[in-house]
Amino acid sequence: METACAKGSRLKDFPFTGLSLAGLRRSAFGVGIIGRCVIVSNEGRKAVVLLSGGLDSATTAGIAQERGFALYALTFQYGQRHAIEIEAAHRVAAFLGVERHVIQTIDLRVFGGSALTGEVDVPKSNDIATVGSGIPVTYVPARNTIFLSFALAFAEVIGASDIFLGVNAVDFSGYPDCRPEFISAFEALARLGTKAGAEGSPFTVHAPLISMSKADIVREGGRLGVDFGLTHSCYDPEADGTSCGRCESCLLRKQGFAAAGIEDPILYAQAGRS
Repeated sequence: METACAKGSRLKDFPFTGLSLAGLRRSAFGVGIIGRCVIVSNEGRKAVVLLSGGLDSATTAGIAQERGFALYALTFQYGQRHAIEIEAAHRVAAFLGVERHVIQTIDLRVFGGSALTGEVDVPKSNDIATVGSGIPVTYVPARNTIFLSFALAFAEVIGASDIFLGVNAVDFSGYPDCRPEFISAFEALARLGTKAGAEGSPFTVHAPLISMSKADIVREGGRLGVDFGLTHSCYDPEADGTSCGRCESCLLRKQGFAAAGIEDPILYAQAGRS
């Protein structure tokens, strides 16, 4: 369920929680009115969700599901050193009961250029203050552009006009393709570069976490009942899959759970449970 208020703008980037349905007037078209706000039902609508197996994408998928979308999950095996996240994506997809889960293989190691797809070491630290100062070597060139392009093709084929991804521009590593400007630009590209867009059916790229802190994301996932024990965030896990606890992704995850006052259910090699 989504809301359009005031000037008719659809508030697509935020989960609608704590909303009272008292006095809701429903029509035959799944639309209701509360005061000056219009509540639009998404029941039965298809949405493509980029599902990495991490904390953010799992929470994003939970939000899309709560809004009534039928989920079509898309996961990438792109040559990342933390390929164990594919297993996590399988677990999360099964947990959510998605309609279809596609695993797409593309080899970005052909280009390298990142600590995740090349021979560069993943930076490690015990200090969260080291995260976010400049674009780090874990940035994968044009990754979200590539992922969204595949998601766009998938969406057009299945007749979906909604794409969800779990980018965040608050507690994040400084990746340029996680910013609101990028999302808006890709929506414009989708409108201009697809048959559906040219025929008047534009696509909406939903980034519900983009303005949330990591702690807020953890709280939202908890509210939705997301099983965080199924997820994986570490960029450089041990051979047995245990998270390192010191890469920037682990540091951000640990900080989020600590600030939210919720125990992280996964184990870390550095110091056991967070």
